[in-house]
Amino acid sequence: MPKLSYSTHSSTTSSPFLLTIAALLIALSCSLAFAASASAHGYVEGPTSRAALCASKQNQDCGSIVYEPQSLEAPKGFPAAGPADGKIASANGAFPKLDEQSATRWAKVNMSSGQNTFTWKLTANHLTTSWKYYITKPNWNPNAALTRDSFDLTPFCSVNYGGAQPPFSYSNTCNVPERSGYQVILAVWEIADTANAFYNVIDVNFSGSNPVDTQAPSAPASLTSPAKTANSVSLAWNASTDNVGVTGYRVFNGDSLVGTVSGTTLTYNVTGLTANTAYTFNIKAIDAAGNVSNASNSITVTTNAPLGNDTQAPTAPGGLHIMGAPTSTSLMLMWSASTDNVGVTGYKIYRGTTLVTTVSGTATSYTVTGLSPSTPYTFNVYAIDAAGNQSTASSVNGTTDAGGGSTLPAWSSSTVYVQGNKVSYDGLDYEALYWTQNNRPDTSSAWKLLSLVVPEWNSTKAYVGGTHVTYNGISYVAKWWTMGDKPDQGGVWKIAS
Repeated sequence: MPKLSYSTHSSTTSSPFLLTIAALLIALSCSLAFAASASAHGYVEGPTSRAALCASKQNQDCGSIVYEPQSLEAPKGFPAAGPADGKIASANGAFPKLDEQSATRWAKVNMSSGQNTFTWKLTANHLTTSWKYYITKPNWNPNAALTRDSFDLTPFCSVNYGGAQPPFSYSNTCNVPERSGYQVILAVWEIADTANAFYNVIDVNFSGSNPVDTQAPSAPASLTSPAKTANSVSLAWNASTDNVGVTGYRVFNGDSLVGTVSGTTLTYNVTGLTANTAYTFNIKAIDAAGNVSNASNSITVTTNAPLGNDTQAPTAPGGLHIMGAPTSTSLMLMWSASTDNVGVTGYKIYRGTTLVTTVSGTATSYTVTGLSPSTPYTFNVYAIDAAGNQSTASSVNGTTDAGGGSTLPAWSSSTVYVQGNKVSYDGLDYEALYWTQNNRPDTSSAWKLLSLVVPEWNSTKAYVGGTHVTYNGISYVAKWWTMGDKPDQGGVWKIAS
Protein backbone atom coordinates (compact mmCIF):
# COMPACT_ATOMS: atom_id res chain seq x y z
CA MET A 1 0.00 0.00 0.00
CA PRO A 2 1.56 3.39 -0.92
CA LYS A 3 2.39 5.66 2.02
CA LEU A 4 0.95 9.17 2.20
CA SER A 5 3.16 12.08 3.27
CA TYR A 6 1.90 15.31 4.81
CA SER A 7 3.54 18.76 5.05
CA THR A 8 3.86 20.24 8.56
CA HIS A 9 4.53 23.84 7.37
CA SER A 10 1.89 26.47 8.22
CA SER A 11 1.36 30.21 7.96
CA THR A 12 -0.42 32.16 10.65
CA THR A 13 -1.47 34.88 8.22
CA SER A 14 -2.76 32.91 5.23
CA SER A 15 -3.83 29.56 6.71
CA PRO A 16 -7.60 30.31 7.19
CA PHE A 17 -7.90 31.72 3.68
CA LEU A 18 -6.00 28.83 2.12
CA LEU A 19 -7.99 26.28 4.09
CA THR A 20 -11.22 27.85 2.88
CA ILE A 21 -10.06 27.78 -0.76
CA ALA A 22 -8.84 24.20 -0.37
CA ALA A 23 -12.16 23.11 1.09
CA LEU A 24 -14.06 24.71 -1.78
CA LEU A 25 -11.79 23.07 -4.36
CA ILE A 26 -12.18 19.66 -2.71
CA ALA A 27 -15.96 20.03 -2.58
CA LEU A 28 -16.05 21.11 -6.22
CA SER A 29 -13.83 18.25 -7.39
CA CYS A 30 -15.93 15.71 -5.46
CA SER A 31 -19.11 17.15 -6.94
CA LEU A 32 -17.71 17.01 -10.47
CA ALA A 33 -16.40 13.47 -10.00
CA PHE A 34 -19.72 12.28 -8.68
CA ALA A 35 -21.62 14.10 -11.40
CA ALA A 36 -19.58 12.34 -14.02
CA SER A 37 -20.06 8.93 -12.46
CA ALA A 38 -23.64 9.05 -11.27
CA SER A 39 -25.21 8.24 -14.59
CA ALA A 40 -22.60 5.62 -15.54
CA HIS A 41 -23.96 2.14 -14.95
CA GLY A 42 -23.60 -1.38 -16.31
CA TYR A 43 -23.59 -5.07 -15.48
CA VAL A 44 -22.41 -8.39 -16.93
CA GLU A 45 -25.29 -10.08 -18.76
CA GLY A 46 -23.29 -12.99 -20.16
CA PRO A 47 -22.19 -15.19 -18.42
CA THR A 48 -24.97 -13.87 -16.22
CA SER A 49 -23.74 -12.10 -13.09
CA ARG A 50 -25.07 -12.67 -9.58
CA ALA A 51 -26.91 -9.33 -9.69
CA ALA A 52 -28.43 -9.99 -13.11
CA LEU A 53 -29.68 -13.41 -11.94
CA CYS A 54 -31.30 -11.57 -9.03
CA ALA A 55 -33.06 -9.20 -11.46
CA SER A 56 -34.35 -12.15 -13.48
CA LYS A 57 -35.58 -13.89 -10.28
CA GLN A 58 -33.26 -16.91 -10.69
CA ASN A 59 -31.52 -15.76 -7.51
CA GLN A 60 -33.91 -15.21 -4.60
CA ASP A 61 -33.93 -12.94 -1.51
CA CYS A 62 -31.51 -10.45 -3.10
CA GLY A 63 -32.77 -7.14 -1.73
CA SER A 64 -33.09 -3.98 -3.81
CA ILE A 65 -30.47 -5.02 -6.39
CA VAL A 66 -33.34 -6.65 -8.32
CA TYR A 67 -34.37 -3.14 -9.40
CA GLU A 68 -30.93 -1.86 -10.41
CA PRO A 69 -28.34 -4.57 -11.21
CA GLN A 70 -26.40 -1.86 -13.05
CA SER A 71 -25.54 0.06 -9.87
CA LEU A 72 -22.69 -1.91 -8.27
CA GLU A 73 -20.31 1.05 -8.10
CA ALA A 74 -17.39 1.51 -5.69
CA PRO A 75 -13.94 3.15 -5.68
CA LYS A 76 -11.61 1.79 -8.34
CA GLY A 77 -8.08 0.42 -7.92
CA PHE A 78 -8.74 -3.21 -6.97
CA PRO A 79 -6.97 -5.00 -5.31
CA ALA A 80 -4.96 -2.17 -3.71
CA ALA A 81 -8.16 -0.17 -3.28
CA GLY A 82 -11.82 -0.73 -4.10
CA PRO A 83 -14.49 -2.49 -2.01
CA ALA A 84 -13.51 -3.84 1.40
CA ASP A 85 -13.00 -7.53 2.07
CA GLY A 86 -16.34 -9.15 2.76
CA LYS A 87 -18.09 -6.48 0.68
CA ILE A 88 -16.69 -7.23 -2.77
CA ALA A 89 -19.90 -8.62 -4.25
CA SER A 90 -22.03 -5.73 -2.96
CA ALA A 91 -19.84 -2.83 -4.15
CA ASN A 92 -18.64 -1.99 -0.65
CA GLY A 93 -21.88 -2.79 1.12
CA ALA A 94 -24.31 -0.87 -1.10
CA PHE A 95 -26.37 -4.07 -1.61
CA PRO A 96 -25.43 -6.22 1.42
CA LYS A 97 -27.53 -9.26 0.46
CA LEU A 98 -25.07 -9.93 -2.38
CA ASP A 99 -22.28 -10.53 0.15
CA GLU A 100 -23.98 -13.62 1.57
CA GLN A 101 -21.74 -16.50 0.56
CA SER A 102 -21.98 -20.28 0.67
CA ALA A 103 -21.57 -23.15 -1.75
CA THR A 104 -25.34 -23.29 -2.32
CA ARG A 105 -26.49 -19.67 -1.84
CA TRP A 106 -26.41 -18.57 -5.49
CA ALA A 107 -27.48 -19.97 -8.86
CA LYS A 108 -24.51 -20.83 -11.05
CA VAL A 109 -23.81 -20.64 -14.78
CA ASN A 110 -21.83 -23.43 -16.43
CA MET A 111 -18.44 -22.64 -17.88
CA SER A 112 -15.47 -24.45 -19.37
CA SER A 113 -11.87 -23.32 -19.13
CA GLY A 114 -10.40 -21.68 -22.20
CA GLN A 115 -11.90 -18.96 -24.38
CA ASN A 116 -15.08 -17.37 -23.00
CA THR A 117 -16.82 -14.15 -23.94
CA PHE A 118 -17.92 -11.69 -21.24
CA THR A 119 -20.64 -9.24 -22.31
CA TRP A 120 -21.51 -6.05 -20.43
CA LYS A 121 -24.84 -4.27 -20.81
CA LEU A 122 -24.20 -0.57 -20.21
CA THR A 123 -27.04 1.75 -19.31
CA ALA A 124 -24.61 4.68 -19.58
CA ASN A 125 -21.48 4.12 -21.69
CA HIS A 126 -18.93 6.11 -19.73
CA LEU A 127 -15.35 6.82 -20.81
CA THR A 128 -13.40 3.72 -19.83
CA THR A 129 -9.88 2.99 -18.55
CA SER A 130 -9.94 -0.80 -18.55
CA TRP A 131 -11.81 -4.07 -18.10
CA LYS A 132 -10.29 -6.64 -15.72
CA TYR A 133 -11.33 -10.17 -14.71
CA TYR A 134 -10.21 -12.09 -11.62
CA ILE A 135 -11.01 -15.67 -10.54
CA THR A 136 -11.00 -17.43 -7.19
CA LYS A 137 -8.05 -19.64 -6.26
CA PRO A 138 -8.36 -23.41 -6.83
CA ASN A 139 -8.49 -24.01 -3.06
CA TRP A 140 -10.75 -21.09 -2.08
CA ASN A 141 -13.42 -21.57 0.59
CA PRO A 142 -16.91 -21.16 -1.00
CA ASN A 143 -18.51 -21.02 2.47
CA ALA A 144 -16.54 -17.96 3.63
CA ALA A 145 -17.04 -14.29 2.77
CA LEU A 146 -15.35 -13.13 -0.44
CA THR A 147 -12.05 -11.40 0.35
CA ARG A 148 -8.92 -10.59 -1.56
CA ASP A 149 -7.47 -13.83 -0.23
CA SER A 150 -10.26 -15.69 -2.08
CA PHE A 151 -8.98 -14.50 -5.47
CA ASP A 152 -5.91 -14.84 -7.61
CA LEU A 153 -5.07 -11.12 -7.56
CA THR A 154 -3.44 -11.18 -10.98
CA PRO A 155 -6.27 -10.68 -13.48
CA PHE A 156 -6.53 -13.53 -15.96
CA CYS A 157 -7.79 -10.99 -18.49
CA SER A 158 -7.02 -7.26 -18.66
CA VAL A 159 -8.09 -5.00 -21.51
CA ASN A 160 -6.77 -1.43 -21.69
CA TYR A 161 -9.47 0.79 -23.21
CA GLY A 162 -7.48 4.03 -23.21
CA GLY A 163 -10.24 6.38 -22.03
CA ALA A 164 -12.48 5.64 -25.03
CA GLN A 165 -16.28 5.39 -24.91
CA PRO A 166 -17.58 1.81 -25.33
CA PRO A 167 -20.87 0.86 -27.03
CA PHE A 168 -23.92 0.08 -24.88
CA SER A 169 -23.24 -3.64 -25.40
CA TYR A 170 -19.55 -4.47 -25.05
CA SER A 171 -17.72 -7.83 -24.98
CA ASN A 172 -14.28 -9.18 -24.07
CA THR A 173 -13.12 -12.64 -25.15
CA CYS A 174 -10.78 -14.00 -22.48
CA ASN A 175 -8.84 -17.20 -21.78
CA VAL A 176 -10.25 -18.50 -18.48
CA PRO A 177 -7.78 -20.56 -16.39
CA GLU A 178 -8.27 -24.23 -15.56
CA ARG A 179 -10.60 -24.69 -12.61
CA SER A 180 -13.08 -27.29 -11.35
CA GLY A 181 -16.32 -27.06 -9.44
CA TYR A 182 -17.79 -23.84 -8.07
CA GLN A 183 -15.71 -20.70 -8.64
CA VAL A 184 -16.40 -16.94 -8.60
CA ILE A 185 -15.23 -14.54 -11.30
CA LEU A 186 -14.92 -10.84 -10.41
CA ALA A 187 -15.42 -8.54 -13.43
CA VAL A 188 -14.29 -4.92 -13.01
CA TRP A 189 -15.15 -2.01 -15.31
CA GLU A 190 -12.89 0.96 -14.47
CA ILE A 191 -14.17 4.43 -15.39
CA ALA A 192 -11.65 6.84 -16.92
CA ASP A 193 -12.63 10.24 -15.56
CA THR A 194 -13.92 9.41 -12.07
CA ALA A 195 -12.58 7.64 -9.01
CA ASN A 196 -15.02 4.74 -9.41
CA ALA A 197 -15.42 1.34 -11.03
CA PHE A 198 -18.23 -1.20 -11.37
CA TYR A 199 -17.82 -4.63 -9.72
CA ASN A 200 -19.79 -7.72 -10.79
CA VAL A 201 -19.29 -11.23 -9.42
CA ILE A 202 -20.26 -14.22 -11.56
CA ASP A 203 -20.97 -17.57 -9.91
CA VAL A 204 -19.74 -20.29 -12.29
CA ASN A 205 -19.58 -24.06 -12.27
CA PHE A 206 -16.71 -25.81 -14.06
CA SER A 207 -16.99 -29.49 -14.92
CA GLY A 208 -15.06 -31.44 -12.31
CA SER A 209 -15.71 -31.80 -8.60
CA ASN A 210 -19.26 -30.40 -8.87
CA PRO A 211 -21.82 -32.44 -10.84
CA VAL A 212 -22.29 -31.37 -14.45
CA ASP A 213 -25.78 -30.06 -15.21
CA THR A 214 -27.62 -32.83 -17.04
CA GLN A 215 -31.16 -31.74 -16.21
CA ALA A 216 -33.12 -30.46 -19.19
CA PRO A 217 -35.63 -27.61 -18.90
CA SER A 218 -39.33 -28.38 -18.73
CA ALA A 219 -41.21 -28.31 -22.02
CA PRO A 220 -42.67 -24.95 -23.05
CA ALA A 221 -46.41 -24.92 -22.38
CA SER A 222 -49.57 -23.63 -24.05
CA LEU A 223 -48.19 -22.91 -27.51
CA THR A 224 -50.73 -20.79 -29.42
CA SER A 225 -50.91 -18.67 -32.56
CA PRO A 226 -52.38 -15.25 -31.72
CA ALA A 227 -52.19 -13.94 -35.31
CA LYS A 228 -51.44 -14.96 -38.89
CA THR A 229 -51.31 -13.54 -42.42
CA ALA A 230 -51.06 -15.08 -45.88
CA ASN A 231 -47.29 -15.55 -45.42
CA SER A 232 -46.59 -15.46 -41.66
CA VAL A 233 -47.66 -17.04 -38.37
CA SER A 234 -47.17 -15.50 -34.91
CA LEU A 235 -46.43 -17.93 -32.06
CA ALA A 236 -46.61 -17.45 -28.27
CA TRP A 237 -45.96 -19.84 -25.37
CA ASN A 238 -45.50 -20.03 -21.60
CA ALA A 239 -42.02 -20.09 -20.07
CA SER A 240 -40.09 -23.26 -19.25
CA THR A 241 -38.28 -23.80 -15.94
CA ASP A 242 -34.80 -25.20 -15.31
CA ASN A 243 -32.64 -26.08 -12.30
CA VAL A 244 -30.03 -23.51 -13.44
CA GLY A 245 -31.76 -21.32 -16.01
CA VAL A 246 -33.35 -21.36 -19.46
CA THR A 247 -31.09 -19.66 -21.98
CA GLY A 248 -33.16 -19.95 -25.16
CA TYR A 249 -36.01 -21.44 -27.16
CA ARG A 250 -35.84 -23.22 -30.52
CA VAL A 251 -38.78 -22.85 -32.91
CA PHE A 252 -39.56 -25.76 -35.22
CA ASN A 253 -41.73 -25.97 -38.34
CA GLY A 254 -42.27 -29.71 -38.44
CA ASP A 255 -38.76 -31.12 -37.94
CA SER A 256 -37.03 -28.01 -39.35
CA LEU A 257 -35.49 -25.42 -37.04
CA VAL A 258 -36.74 -22.01 -38.20
CA GLY A 259 -35.59 -19.74 -35.37
CA THR A 260 -33.98 -19.35 -31.94
CA VAL A 261 -34.81 -16.69 -29.34
CA SER A 262 -33.44 -15.78 -25.90
CA GLY A 263 -34.59 -17.40 -22.67
CA THR A 264 -36.69 -14.34 -21.79
CA THR A 265 -38.50 -14.17 -25.14
CA LEU A 266 -41.83 -15.99 -25.37
CA THR A 267 -42.97 -15.04 -28.88
CA TYR A 268 -41.77 -15.61 -32.44
CA ASN A 269 -43.07 -14.60 -35.90
CA VAL A 270 -42.46 -17.22 -38.59
CA THR A 271 -42.26 -15.54 -42.00
CA GLY A 272 -41.75 -16.57 -45.63
CA LEU A 273 -44.69 -19.01 -45.65
CA THR A 274 -47.05 -19.90 -48.48
CA ALA A 275 -50.63 -18.64 -48.52
CA ASN A 276 -53.50 -21.01 -47.67
CA THR A 277 -51.08 -23.73 -46.45
CA ALA A 278 -51.08 -25.76 -43.21
CA TYR A 279 -47.95 -25.74 -41.01
CA THR A 280 -47.23 -27.55 -37.74
CA PHE A 281 -45.08 -25.85 -35.08
CA ASN A 282 -43.50 -26.78 -31.74
CA ILE A 283 -41.02 -25.18 -29.33
CA LYS A 284 -38.11 -26.63 -27.32
CA ALA A 285 -36.24 -24.95 -24.45
CA ILE A 286 -32.46 -25.10 -23.96
CA ASP A 287 -30.11 -24.27 -21.07
CA ALA A 288 -26.47 -23.17 -20.80
CA ALA A 289 -25.24 -26.77 -20.59
CA GLY A 290 -26.89 -27.61 -23.91
CA ASN A 291 -29.71 -29.66 -22.42
CA VAL A 292 -32.83 -29.61 -24.61
CA SER A 293 -36.38 -29.98 -23.31
CA ASN A 294 -39.13 -32.12 -24.73
CA ALA A 295 -41.22 -30.41 -27.38
CA SER A 296 -44.14 -28.23 -26.45
CA ASN A 297 -47.61 -29.09 -27.62
CA SER A 298 -47.76 -28.96 -31.42
CA ILE A 299 -50.21 -26.67 -33.21
CA THR A 300 -51.23 -26.69 -36.86
CA VAL A 301 -51.97 -23.31 -38.41
CA THR A 302 -53.22 -22.63 -41.93
CA THR A 303 -52.03 -19.35 -43.40
CA ASN A 304 -54.62 -16.97 -44.82
CA ALA A 305 -55.82 -17.18 -48.40
CA PRO A 306 -54.38 -14.72 -50.96
CA LEU A 307 -55.83 -11.24 -50.57
CA GLY A 308 -56.53 -10.37 -54.19
CA ASN A 309 -60.33 -10.69 -53.99
CA ASP A 310 -60.87 -9.19 -50.53
CA THR A 311 -63.13 -6.14 -50.85
CA GLN A 312 -64.78 -6.28 -47.41
CA ALA A 313 -63.79 -3.51 -45.00
CA PRO A 314 -63.34 -4.10 -41.26
CA THR A 315 -65.99 -2.96 -38.82
CA ALA A 316 -65.48 0.45 -37.20
CA PRO A 317 -63.52 0.47 -33.90
CA GLY A 318 -66.00 0.30 -31.03
CA GLY A 319 -66.36 2.41 -27.92
CA LEU A 320 -63.69 4.99 -28.74
CA HIS A 321 -63.11 7.17 -25.64
CA ILE A 322 -60.57 9.23 -23.74
CA MET A 323 -58.83 7.02 -21.15
CA GLY A 324 -57.60 8.49 -17.87
CA ALA A 325 -56.92 12.11 -17.00
CA PRO A 326 -55.71 14.35 -19.85
CA THR A 327 -52.42 16.17 -19.37
CA SER A 328 -51.61 19.58 -20.79
CA THR A 329 -49.86 17.94 -23.78
CA SER A 330 -51.40 14.49 -24.24
CA LEU A 331 -54.62 12.46 -24.45
CA MET A 332 -54.91 8.66 -24.32
CA LEU A 333 -57.37 7.06 -26.78
CA MET A 334 -58.85 3.61 -26.20
CA TRP A 335 -61.24 1.51 -28.31
CA SER A 336 -62.61 -2.01 -28.77
CA ALA A 337 -61.14 -4.19 -31.52
CA SER A 338 -62.63 -4.21 -35.01
CA THR A 339 -63.41 -7.42 -36.87
CA ASP A 340 -62.71 -8.39 -40.49
CA ASN A 341 -63.40 -11.36 -42.77
CA VAL A 342 -59.63 -11.91 -43.17
CA GLY A 343 -57.98 -9.93 -40.42
CA VAL A 344 -57.45 -6.38 -39.11
CA THR A 345 -53.86 -5.30 -39.79
CA GLY A 346 -53.86 -1.81 -38.29
CA TYR A 347 -55.63 1.30 -37.06
CA LYS A 348 -55.15 4.79 -38.50
CA ILE A 349 -55.42 7.58 -35.94
CA TYR A 350 -56.31 11.09 -37.10
CA ARG A 351 -56.33 14.41 -35.26
CA GLY A 352 -59.09 16.07 -37.19
CA THR A 353 -58.08 15.36 -40.80
CA THR A 354 -54.34 14.98 -40.02
CA LEU A 355 -52.94 11.45 -39.78
CA VAL A 356 -51.09 11.10 -36.46
CA THR A 357 -49.92 7.49 -36.79
CA THR A 358 -50.84 3.95 -37.78
CA VAL A 359 -50.68 1.28 -35.05
CA SER A 360 -50.79 -2.51 -35.29
CA GLY A 361 -53.96 -4.54 -35.68
CA THR A 362 -53.64 -5.85 -32.11
CA ALA A 363 -53.54 -2.36 -30.57
CA THR A 364 -56.57 -0.99 -28.74
CA SER A 365 -55.07 2.21 -27.30
CA TYR A 366 -52.74 5.04 -28.22
CA THR A 367 -51.46 8.15 -26.40
CA VAL A 368 -51.45 11.25 -28.61
CA THR A 369 -48.69 13.63 -27.49
CA GLY A 370 -47.41 17.05 -28.55
CA LEU A 371 -50.77 18.76 -27.94
CA SER A 372 -51.42 22.28 -26.68
CA PRO A 373 -52.77 23.03 -23.17
CA SER A 374 -56.47 23.74 -22.67
CA THR A 375 -57.30 22.92 -26.31
CA PRO A 376 -60.24 20.88 -27.66
CA TYR A 377 -59.44 18.16 -30.22
CA THR A 378 -61.40 15.72 -32.36
CA PHE A 379 -59.88 12.30 -33.06
CA ASN A 380 -60.93 9.71 -35.64
CA VAL A 381 -59.81 6.07 -35.66
CA TYR A 382 -60.17 3.78 -38.71
CA ALA A 383 -59.48 0.03 -38.95
CA ILE A 384 -57.67 -1.30 -42.04
CA ASP A 385 -56.91 -4.76 -43.48
CA ALA A 386 -54.11 -6.18 -45.64
CA ALA A 387 -56.05 -5.52 -48.86
CA GLY A 388 -56.24 -1.81 -48.06
CA ASN A 389 -59.92 -1.79 -47.10
CA GLN A 390 -60.74 0.87 -44.51
CA SER A 391 -63.59 0.96 -42.02
CA THR A 392 -65.86 3.88 -41.27
CA ALA A 393 -64.52 6.24 -38.62
CA SER A 394 -65.04 6.18 -34.89
CA SER A 395 -64.79 9.71 -33.42
CA VAL A 396 -64.27 11.24 -30.00
CA ASN A 397 -63.72 14.76 -28.65
CA GLY A 398 -61.29 15.60 -25.86
CA THR A 399 -59.73 18.67 -24.25
CA THR A 400 -56.23 18.84 -22.82
CA ASP A 401 -55.57 20.02 -19.28
CA ALA A 402 -54.89 23.71 -18.76
CA GLY A 403 -51.42 22.99 -17.42
CA GLY A 404 -49.64 25.14 -14.90
CA GLY A 405 -51.39 23.27 -12.11
CA SER A 406 -48.21 21.59 -10.90
CA THR A 407 -46.64 23.13 -7.81
CA LEU A 408 -43.32 21.49 -8.63
CA PRO A 409 -40.37 23.46 -10.01
CA ALA A 410 -39.52 23.05 -13.67
CA TRP A 411 -36.63 20.67 -14.42
CA SER A 412 -33.33 22.42 -15.28
CA SER A 413 -30.37 20.83 -17.04
CA SER A 414 -27.93 22.78 -14.85
CA THR A 415 -29.41 21.75 -11.50
CA VAL A 416 -28.13 18.83 -9.43
CA TYR A 417 -30.96 16.63 -8.12
CA VAL A 418 -30.75 13.96 -5.42
CA GLN A 419 -33.07 11.08 -4.53
CA GLY A 420 -36.57 12.30 -3.70
CA ASN A 421 -36.37 15.66 -5.51
CA LYS A 422 -39.50 16.32 -7.60
CA VAL A 423 -39.78 18.37 -10.78
CA SER A 424 -42.17 19.18 -13.61
CA TYR A 425 -41.12 18.54 -17.23
CA ASP A 426 -43.19 18.89 -20.40
CA GLY A 427 -46.41 18.99 -18.39
CA LEU A 428 -45.63 15.88 -16.32
CA ASP A 429 -44.30 15.41 -12.79
CA TYR A 430 -41.22 13.27 -11.99
CA GLU A 431 -39.22 12.18 -8.92
CA ALA A 432 -35.45 11.58 -8.86
CA LEU A 433 -34.41 8.03 -7.93
CA TYR A 434 -30.77 8.96 -7.28
CA TRP A 435 -28.23 11.76 -7.88
CA THR A 436 -28.57 13.20 -11.37
CA GLN A 437 -27.77 16.25 -13.47
CA ASN A 438 -28.57 17.08 -17.10
CA ASN A 439 -30.55 13.83 -17.57
CA ARG A 440 -33.98 14.56 -19.07
CA PRO A 441 -36.80 13.12 -16.94
CA ASP A 442 -38.67 11.70 -19.94
CA THR A 443 -35.70 9.61 -21.16
CA SER A 444 -33.41 8.98 -18.16
CA SER A 445 -33.63 6.02 -15.77
CA ALA A 446 -32.72 8.47 -12.98
CA TRP A 447 -36.34 9.68 -12.91
CA LYS A 448 -39.69 8.10 -12.00
CA LEU A 449 -42.91 9.38 -13.57
CA LEU A 450 -45.44 10.60 -10.98
CA SER A 451 -48.21 11.86 -13.27
CA LEU A 452 -51.10 9.50 -13.98
CA VAL A 453 -50.34 9.03 -17.67
CA VAL A 454 -48.92 6.05 -19.55
CA PRO A 455 -45.85 7.12 -21.56
CA GLU A 456 -44.51 5.63 -24.77
CA TRP A 457 -41.78 2.97 -24.28
CA ASN A 458 -38.25 4.37 -24.71
CA SER A 459 -35.36 2.02 -25.57
CA THR A 460 -32.80 4.13 -23.64
CA LYS A 461 -34.80 4.39 -20.40
CA ALA A 462 -34.68 1.85 -17.56
CA TYR A 463 -37.97 0.64 -16.07
CA VAL A 464 -38.61 -1.11 -12.75
CA GLY A 465 -41.25 -3.71 -11.99
CA GLY A 466 -44.80 -2.32 -12.11
CA THR A 467 -44.04 0.50 -14.57
CA HIS A 468 -46.66 0.97 -17.32
CA VAL A 469 -45.83 1.97 -20.91
CA THR A 470 -47.49 1.91 -24.31
CA TYR A 471 -45.82 0.35 -27.36
CA ASN A 472 -47.34 0.20 -30.83
CA GLY A 473 -50.61 1.27 -29.28
CA ILE A 474 -50.72 -1.51 -26.64
CA SER A 475 -50.34 -0.98 -22.88
CA TYR A 476 -47.71 -3.09 -21.08
CA VAL A 477 -46.44 -3.42 -17.51
CA ALA A 478 -42.86 -4.37 -16.54
CA LYS A 479 -42.43 -7.54 -14.45
CA TRP A 480 -39.02 -6.46 -13.14
CA TRP A 481 -36.09 -4.13 -14.00
CA THR A 482 -35.52 -3.82 -17.73
CA MET A 483 -33.91 -1.60 -20.32
CA GLY A 484 -33.93 -1.95 -24.10
CA ASP A 485 -36.23 -5.01 -24.11
CA LYS A 486 -39.15 -4.40 -26.50
CA PRO A 487 -42.51 -4.88 -24.76
CA ASP A 488 -43.94 -6.98 -27.59
CA GLN A 489 -41.14 -9.55 -27.25
CA GLY A 490 -42.51 -10.96 -23.95
CA GLY A 491 -40.17 -11.99 -21.15
CA VAL A 492 -39.90 -8.97 -18.86
CA TRP A 493 -43.13 -7.32 -20.10
CA LYS A 494 -46.77 -8.38 -19.98
CA ILE A 495 -49.87 -6.80 -21.50
CA ALA A 496 -51.56 -4.61 -18.92
CA SER A 497 -54.97 -5.83 -17.81
